[in-house]
Amino acid sequence: MNAVTPIPFDLVGFDLDGTLVDSAGDLGAALNHALVLAGRSPVSLEAARSYVGGGTRVMLERALAANGGPLPDDRFEALLPQLVDYYAAHIAVHSTLYPGVTDMLQGLADAGIKLALVTNKLERLAVKLLEELELSPHFYTIIGGDTLGHGRAKPAPDLLRLMMERSGLPAPCAAYVGDTVYDSKAAQAAGLPVVLVDFGFSQVDVGTLGANAVISHFDQLMPALARIERIGA
Repeated sequence: MNAVTPIPFDLVGFDLDGTLVDSAGDLGAALNHALVLAGRSPVSLEAARSYVGGGTRVMLERALAANGGPLPDDRFEALLPQLVDYYAAHIAVHSTLYPGVTDMLQGLADAGIKLALVTNKLERLAVKLLEELELSPHFYTIIGGDTLGHGRAKPAPDLLRLMMERSGLPAPCAAYVGDTVYDSKAAQAAGLPVVLVDFGFSQVDVGTLGANAVISHFDQLMPALARIERIGA
């Protein structure tokens, strides 16, 4: 257990989109840019939110499937980098931190807990967004959906295992915080307790996803973590 706080974890990892940052506006703008290039109609912000989760490729696949059907592979592979390039150039126009994020991250750091960022977003985009929002200094590592290569993003546990390997701690006891089924499944597969926020991008009731706790504001996170029994204790 951490010596300064009743929170029984050495490190806490966080998802990015829909957890720390409401990025739907910028993701939606980039998605609509790609859809128009593909000859499809742009979608509403609420529709764009429903396609987020799983990374850029999954977002575009979902949007195309719901708006005219999939593209041939060669056209899709040509379109995807155009979406990514547009997003990278407009990554923090509308994106904002959810209430309480900064104070919560500082509170955990003050308690001696290491913080990591683990997202299915491309690593370079995650780094850029965190820099734009001045969050980078909070995290000892930033891990993206492509950090370990194809097929190892959430809901696979690989990224969370890498988070623990990079911690520098001999046997870190960790928890993970996210907003979707990708996060809950990845944490559970990695043997970590998971806290889900109920204000993110999940298209299902997060209370049905087997989380150890569900919160509605980040001022609830530290108390929630303190109540979770350390796995393996």
